[in-house]
Amino acid sequence: MRPKKLQKGDFFIQEGKICKEVAFLNNGILRTFFRSESGEETTYCITFPGALMTAYSSFITAKPTLENIQALVPTEILLIQKSDLDHLSSTNPNWSKFLKLIAEQQYLELEKRVFQFQQEKAKKRYLDLLEHQPIYVQQIPLQYLASYLGITSRHLSRLRKEISF
Repeated sequence: MRPKKLQKGDFFIQEGKICKEVAFLNNGILRTFFRSESGEETTYCITFPGALMTAYSSFITAKPTLENIQALVPTEILLIQKSDLDHLSSTNPNWSKFLKLIAEQQYLELEKRVFQFQQEKAKKRYLDLLEHQPIYVQQIPLQYLASYLGITSRHLSRLRKEISF
């Protein structure tokens, strides 16, 4: 694994590129977003320290990604190349288990997000985020946090006022 530092606003991967590595987030915050045809950005994933991150569809298919993964604050990641993972997994079954773990983590995150949007109100999603990542939530710009929660910035401001009492 090789370390890499990203400054606020730097990209781990941008749409149209092929993702050939997995990142372990040592510190900082990453947001994953896509752009609509009109250019509007939708943040659908926020990654906190201790997690693995990749543009998974691109990583497994070797096709250009539709997503962007960007540092929201100065961020340190550890990178491992797909070619290195492929080689390691062919020589040691523990690396195959690691690749399976990545796939499972990506699936569980996706499932969690789908269920959150189908079953929970925005206030509950925001409270859960505050409970699990209280320090980091304060570092995420309002428009990205609102997009992640599936609400407008105005609605998020009202929620924040309501909760601070």
